[in-house]
Amino acid sequence: MQRFLCSLALSLLLIQPGLAADDSTSTREINYLLEFVASSGCTFIRNGDDHASPEAADHLRLKYSRGKRYVNSAEQFIDRLATASSWSGAPYTVNCQGTSQTSAQWLHRALADYRKASAASDAPATP
Repeated sequence: MQRFLCSLALSLLLIQPGLAADDSTSTREINYLLEFVASSGCTFIRNGDDHASPEAADHLRLKYSRGKRYVNSAEQFIDRLATASSWSGAPYTVNCQGTSQTSAQWLHRALADYRKASAASDAPATP
């Protein structure tokens, strides 16, 4: 039994750094998405009302601060907090330069672009 407990403790210690890295990455990605929303200049439609992008970002920050325990990744942030009204269930839409789309589509694309740019900047330079 003691051997089992020692093995379990060692396993948890080895796993913990990976969890911290994932959490750090998720937090960095979510913060990027919030800043992306704030600086987008797009109009957000929430429950039938138009909102400027800084106001929309503030609303999403509030939802995240209250619901972050339900979010373990940037995808979950988008899918669970940033795509629909928790009050009415109505999807959020975004109007950017005359093009309307759901916030889910828009934010998932922004996240993919961010990850692609991050991977490119992390890639070693070729001689």
